[in-house]
Amino acid sequence: MSVAEPSHAELMDGVYRYQRHFYDLSRKYYLLGRDRMIRGLAVPPGGRVLELGCGTGRNLIKAARTYSDAEFCGLDISDEMLETARVSIGRHGLSSRVSLARGDAAHFDPAALFGCDGFDRIFISYSLSMIPEWRRTIDAALCALKQGGSLHVVDFGRQERLPPWFKSALRAWLVKFHVAPRDSLREVLESESRRVGKSLRYDSLYRGYAVHSVLTKP
Repeated sequence: MSVAEPSHAELMDGVYRYQRHFYDLSRKYYLLGRDRMIRGLAVPPGGRVLELGCGTGRNLIKAARTYSDAEFCGLDISDEMLETARVSIGRHGLSSRVSLARGDAAHFDPAALFGCDGFDRIFISYSLSMIPEWRRTIDAALCALKQGGSLHVVDFGRQERLPPWFKSALRAWLVKFHVAPRDSLREVLESESRRVGKSLRYDSLYRGYAVHSVLTKP
């Protein structure tokens, strides 16, 4: 008898069932560029912001404290991560301004999950490299953006200016956590930008270790 493959949600719950307890402490050393991305959100007064793949809520908490007059929403496919996020957000006294929902970042309905018609800012931090349907996630995010809104992405880059041995070791290690850097991310974002006339800023950070991109609706 064959055993069914676990769903992506089940896989993520399995990965983070225990890791979530020390995730933020360990990831600060190699998930580089997250705070830079948050500083660059430039959320308008009274704006609404969504994080896709919000994990433990670390980024939502920092962003909510940075932009004190904005509302925040977080979406994640893992119940385990959302449990940790709810506790952390409550501990920081932000439960009234930060809403969480379980869902698939590649297929989500803002109205059904958060009771709104779109967002002024959407950001994705080191999640595209873990989402199987990552291209569809970009499409879904752009569809959920209001006019004049922007999509902010930070994730692993191509490591093109780092020593080959470092790149090979890093990628072999990331595989153990079901992480795969999206080497075609720039081309996909450029294609989206040309298709609908959006403006794109794409920065390679730390000799290609990470990338930070901003795609803005006209």
